[in-house]
Amino acid sequence: MKTGRRLRLFIIARIVVTLIFLVSTIILKLGDSNAISRLQFNGIVELMLLSCIFSAVSLLVLRLNLWLGPLTSLQIIWDVLFVTLLLTLTGGISSPYSFLYLLAIMSAGMLLNYKQALYTAGLCIILYGAMVDMQYYGLLKVMGLSPEAAQQLGDVAIFYTLFLHLVGFVLAAVMGSHLAERARLTEHALRVTEVNYEELKQLHSTIVENLESGLLTVTSEGLIRVFNPYIEKLTGITQAKAYGRSIGSVFPLLKIGENYIQGEFCYRSHEGEPLIIGYTTVPFRNLQGELSGLIVTLKDMTGFKQMELALKRSDRLAALGELSARMAHEIRNPLAAISGSVQLLSENGCLRDHESRLLSIVMRESERLNGLISDFLLYARPTPPRSVFFRIRKMLLEIQTLLVADSRFENIRFVINVPEELQAFADAGQLQQVLLNLLLNAAESMPAGGELTVTAGINPVYETGATSSEMLRIQVADLGTGMDEDTIRHLFEPFWSTKPSGSGLGLATVYRIVEGHGGIVFAEQREGGGTVVTILLPVMEELDG
Repeated sequence: MKTGRRLRLFIIARIVVTLIFLVSTIILKLGDSNAISRLQFNGIVELMLLSCIFSAVSLLVLRLNLWLGPLTSLQIIWDVLFVTLLLTLTGGISSPYSFLYLLAIMSAGMLLNYKQALYTAGLCIILYGAMVDMQYYGLLKVMGLSPEAAQQLGDVAIFYTLFLHLVGFVLAAVMGSHLAERARLTEHALRVTEVNYEELKQLHSTIVENLESGLLTVTSEGLIRVFNPYIEKLTGITQAKAYGRSIGSVFPLLKIGENYIQGEFCYRSHEGEPLIIGYTTVPFRNLQGELSGLIVTLKDMTGFKQMELALKRSDRLAALGELSARMAHEIRNPLAAISGSVQLLSENGCLRDHESRLLSIVMRESERLNGLISDFLLYARPTPPRSVFFRIRKMLLEIQTLLVADSRFENIRFVINVPEELQAFADAGQLQQVLLNLLLNAAESMPAGGELTVTAGINPVYETGATSSEMLRIQVADLGTGMDEDTIRHLFEPFWSTKPSGSGLGLATVYRIVEGHGGIVFAEQREGGGTVVTILLPVMEELDG
């Protein structure tokens, strides 16, 4: 509590006590007119009224926040004088109100300090001793104070009374100052603790609100309390609506218990997107060791799972590609010998018709096998990209021109949603091969025709853990038959195809080319039917000059 506030309470308390004393004096006079003389009664009433006026003026000055230090000292001096005058009007040494000096001394200790309390005690004993001496020698008769009461006590009793008052005043100063100092230290410590608590509370709120993961707390009964913005965004439920709800009503597959639990569960966001959520539950207990609730942290692991799957696939394909490239090289040599031998036989004019047909079949299948091996070698040992800057929309328009004559695009409407100025930093030939492959696959998934859309733009933050903060996004979306989860999982693996005559190397080659550019490619089911294949490539800044 500040000094000004303490002083204000002190003055108000004095006004209340003064009014109570005034009322009791009036009642005493009305009840027994002989109990107190008229002179004493008038003096007491005037003293009380003066005290009230003084206190009111002090409150006004204190309200103006002026002269706080001198005003505090003036209050103590007035209290000492007030008590002295009161004792003079109510019997002097025989007055029962000498204990009021103790209140004045203790007030000095509370409002000022230890030294000021001792000074006040000294002032009290001086004024009290002077009043007793003046009473003893009859110098206060003019105020109605008779010397008989003091003279009847005798010298020894008077000195004994003064000594007791001296000891009491000093003890009051010491004890009052000590208690006041302890109260000030406690108050300061409490104020510091309150500030630290508010800072800690603010820090806690800031951390919880800005965590890059979900944080919620639940009671031992499983009722939600804290629900940070990450989870609000994930679930579409606000903190106010989540408070008091059962955690099972928000996350049905999340398992909680009294012990530490870590796991994952599938969850569909409020936007309908399937997610994999990783979670950890940690119990917290009260001071008695009883379970108070749980702290649950949540994190969207979908991107990390995709990245993990992509890395595993990449390692598997790298090993498979190295082995397969050697096998393909070994197959190509005898295949070339077979093709040469068959060609020499076919040039012999002595062959019969059915023999010529058989040799032509062998030649055709040898050429198809040689093409398959060439494609496979292209997949197994891709050429390092020679990256340059080029406009994506211009490339797509060139590809559209090439595909006009293809019967598979006869009933397909080709839509290009790509900004004119958008550039890519990649191997133009390889990226064209990637887009051609994706467009042909998309067209084959729509035998009855439909809309095939290519969009491109910049992803400000790539959520699946890529090192680049910006990625070029190219998406090929069709309205075809779509794919199930098993097909999507194996889509980019070599020799895996859903087509009866497919080699399973087209999309595997797409994956290797994109990977060679430091990017990622993945497929998703399109809402409403169809498939969306997304390519993410690192963004490079083109240097001027």
